[in-house]
Amino acid sequence: MGKTITEKIFAAHLRDTPSAGNAILDIDVVMCHEITTPIAINDLMERGMDRVFNAGRIKAVIDHVTPAKDSKTALQGKIIREWAHRHKIKDFFDIGANGVCHAIFPEKGFIRPGNTVIMGDSHTCTHGAFGAFSAGIGTTDLEVGILKGVCSFRTPETIKITINGTLPDGVFAKDIILSIIKRLTVKGATDKIMEFSGPVVDKMDMAARMTMCNMAIEAGATCGVCLPDMVTVDFLWPFIKDDYASREEAAADFKKWHSDPDADYAEELTFEISSLSPQVTYGYKPDEVKDIAEMSGTTVDQVYIGSCTNGRIEDLRVAASILKGRKIATGVRGIVSPATPKTYSMALEEGLIKIFMEAGFCVTNPT
Repeated sequence: MGKTITEKIFAAHLRDTPSAGNAILDIDVVMCHEITTPIAINDLMERGMDRVFNAGRIKAVIDHVTPAKDSKTALQGKIIREWAHRHKIKDFFDIGANGVCHAIFPEKGFIRPGNTVIMGDSHTCTHGAFGAFSAGIGTTDLEVGILKGVCSFRTPETIKITINGTLPDGVFAKDIILSIIKRLTVKGATDKIMEFSGPVVDKMDMAARMTMCNMAIEAGATCGVCLPDMVTVDFLWPFIKDDYASREEAAADFKKWHSDPDADYAEELTFEISSLSPQVTYGYKPDEVKDIAEMSGTTVDQVYIGSCTNGRIEDLRVAASILKGRKIATGVRGIVSPATPKTYSMALEEGLIKIFMEAGFCVTNPT
């Protein structure tokens, strides 16, 4: 029987199997931000365990509340800042260099196909877009990851999701993943891997794949994952070009992380998206989704463009192309938050920031 990409990654990183169905994995990248990590830092300090397993494999950022909005959030930043300096964590992004963690870390080339990645953040599943196993964890697991570079997981089953068809105009990766969540529900992929494949995924750029994988958690999944290919190579090339003679060689090497044709899946689902329309979540759960036509006439109070799902330059370009030469409606508040300093700089150079401001949007710093 063949293996899925996740089973291959687990096998390559297996440290121990303490009981049936449980695996302790070596972790390649431990990501940290100022919301969840300070709790772990303080606990480790109280236990006399203020140390890190490998400073070069820890990436940290202040990203959720920047600049700090009050003394509590300022203290959170202070704790992670001093910790990063104390342990000589060079990949620490403070205010001014900071960005949304799930945008800036990929932008810096920190994730590779076949990696294991953890973070105290539910949307860590984003990085599965690179062909990695990437999962959000709790404080105790984060502490162990910081200390020992390992983490315990139940060996997950995989749902294979094949996406066929041609993407209609005005429909994007966010619409696809919302339609998938609607069908699966918020519990439909609990503790499983959502493996995205098919011709539509093959044509997606990395930004779109990250959007898809980012929202796997909204269906309860541990991780979303895409098989690495030439699109992955092209994105990572500035960071891996010294490791390979050519892009073709890199792509061939990455194929070792492809799921085998005879891999065993818990479930296989197929989605045809040629007639898909833009999707809207309308309630308190992300599986409460309607076609945009069903929302016609609904009053809009505020529009936000940003976050770890949709704050990349590709998202800003689409929004700006729609807004150019237009004004947002009276009574509607518009906010744009470019996800990283690089995204902000590119948007500035391309004239996108001017378009947003002329349309009546507030443009914030990366946060």
